[in-house]
Amino acid sequence: MAKATKKQALGRGLSALLKDPSNDIQSVSDKNADKVVGSIVELELDAIEVNPFQPRTSFNEESLRELASSIRELGVIQPITVRKLNFNRYQLVSGERRFRASKLVGLKTVPAYIRIANDQESLEMALVENIQRQDLDPIEIAISYQRLIEEIQVTQEKLSDRVGKNRSTIANYLRLLKLDPIIQTGMRDGFISMGHGRALINLEDASLQLDIYEKIVSKNLSVRDTEAIVRSYKSGNKKKSLPSKKSTPSFAKDAKKELTSLLNSKIDIKVSNSGKGQLVVPFKNKEDFQRILKLIKSEK
Repeated sequence: MAKATKKQALGRGLSALLKDPSNDIQSVSDKNADKVVGSIVELELDAIEVNPFQPRTSFNEESLRELASSIRELGVIQPITVRKLNFNRYQLVSGERRFRASKLVGLKTVPAYIRIANDQESLEMALVENIQRQDLDPIEIAISYQRLIEEIQVTQEKLSDRVGKNRSTIANYLRLLKLDPIIQTGMRDGFISMGHGRALINLEDASLQLDIYEKIVSKNLSVRDTEAIVRSYKSGNKKKSLPSKKSTPSFAKDAKKELTSLLNSKIDIKVSNSGKGQLVVPFKNKEDFQRILKLIKSEK
């Protein structure tokens, strides 16, 4: 307990230091910079602006409310990271969900690590930090890779070293950006997977890509089905391109609609000829999993 009290007192002392105009720190060589950079400081939310380099463009509102509820009960456990702009003004580098959720519950301050970085360094930190997240969709990751290559001016080889991913993995993500925007949107919304996208990219004809994409969504085709269709088109054998799909029993169709509406998730039900089957409930991340679990428990 004594250590925690000492740390909190240190944070309050740093906050006072940062609000003193005579101690305005702009670079790592400035006086007292070593006390601030890398330390956890309670910063006023009003003094922080969002990061224009943030690669994520959408935030799940329900997931934010769940995070806000957790913050209301436990506080912000993991500090956000900011960079100093000028006197008492900061910009988010990472932690925008925590920042938004803190605002939702009416917090005035938030714990933050302070960095001193220029625009290029801030962009790189934000992009690399976001690439490591587990809940980004494939297109968000691909856009982040592309921005790092173009704006930081690094090769795929150097990018591979910086983010700890194989060059082939980065190349596969970047290829997704060649898909038609409608297909990219479908991937971002979860109608198709990255595997579907990787199969479709092997067809150069954009209209053909869209035609097959519509079949994937309407017939709920698997990645293997999609790959078979693409191979058939590339070999010129279009008649056998669409695999036959077993009709889903009416009881399963009705349950699928009801569960999809109840859980707000794209439910998949597979039933064999013997009547046995599988019920698949996808989730985007830990928060989404907990949301679905609560809904299922509430129905008991």
